[in-house]
Amino acid sequence: MPMNDSVIITCALTGAGDTVGRSPHVPVTPEQIARSAVEAAEAGAAVVHIHVRDPETGAPARDPRLYREVVERVKETGTDVVINLTAGMGGDLVIDPEDPLTHLPGTDLVSGLDRLPHVEDLLPDICTLDCGSLNFGDGSNLYVSTPDMLRTGAKRIQELGVRPELEIFDTGQLWFAKQLLAEGLLDDPTVFQLCMGIPWGAPADPGVLASMVNMLPEGAQWASFALGRMQMPWVAQSILLGGNVRVGLEDNLYLSRGVKATNGQLVERAVQITELLGANVATPDEARQRLGLKPRA
Repeated sequence: MPMNDSVIITCALTGAGDTVGRSPHVPVTPEQIARSAVEAAEAGAAVVHIHVRDPETGAPARDPRLYREVVERVKETGTDVVINLTAGMGGDLVIDPEDPLTHLPGTDLVSGLDRLPHVEDLLPDICTLDCGSLNFGDGSNLYVSTPDMLRTGAKRIQELGVRPELEIFDTGQLWFAKQLLAEGLLDDPTVFQLCMGIPWGAPADPGVLASMVNMLPEGAQWASFALGRMQMPWVAQSILLGGNVRVGLEDNLYLSRGVKATNGQLVERAVQITELLGANVATPDEARQRLGLKPRA
C-alpha cells in the first residue's frame, strides 16, 4: 500500500447530525451551504459532499428543491468543484424498545428509489450509496439499507450515469459492495468512502482501516475519514495507506481544542498535512479523471 502522492480532498459541508446548535459555522440554508462549498473549493477541496437542512429549523431534510437551490447557487459562482450529493437520507428508523413494531419520532424510512429523486433531477457527478444497515449510536436508532434496497438503488444510479460513492461503515458492508460489483450493478472505477469511528460501526483504528483497504477490489478509488478529534490524524492515516481524504463540519466542529472551525479552515488544515507529507493536492479535473467522471461542463 504505497502512499498516495496526489490526494483528492472532499469537504463534507453540513451533514445531518444535531450540530447546528453546537457551532455557528454549520451551514443551514441553501445560500449558506453553497457559500461554504465555494469556500471549501477555494481552500483546496476538489469535491464537496452536500446534505441539505430545513432552512427554518436546521433539521435534516431531503427536499429536492433545497438540493437544486444549493447546486444552482454553487454553479452560478463559476466555482470548479465536483458535486457529491448524499442519497442516504430516508434510512432512519427509531423503534420503541418496548414495542419494536412502533416507530418513534425521528423515523424517516423510505424505499431505495425514494431516496433518489434529487439525484434523478440534478444528475450530480457523484451520489452516495450507504452499503448496509447499522445500529446508529446508542439508544434505539437504526440506519436501514437492506440488500434489496441497495440492489434497486445501485441499478437506478447506474442507469442515471451517476458515479456512486460507496459509504462503508463496517467490513460486512464492504463485503456486500463487492457483491454488487460482482453482480454488475457497479461500474469501474468503484469509489469507496471508508467511514470510521461512527458508533457502532468500524472503530477509528489504523489496523482496522488497513484491513478494510486490503479488502478493496482491484483498481478501486478510496477515501476515509474519522470523527471529531481523529479527523486530522485520519488525513495522514489515509494518505499513508494510499487513499484520499475527507474533512468538514459533518464530521468534526473543531480546528483545535475549544476553537470552532469553518469548512474552509478544515480544508486548509488538510492541505497542510497533505503537503507536509510530501504529497500534492489533486485539482477538480484530476479528481474527475481518477474517479471516472465526465469532464466539467
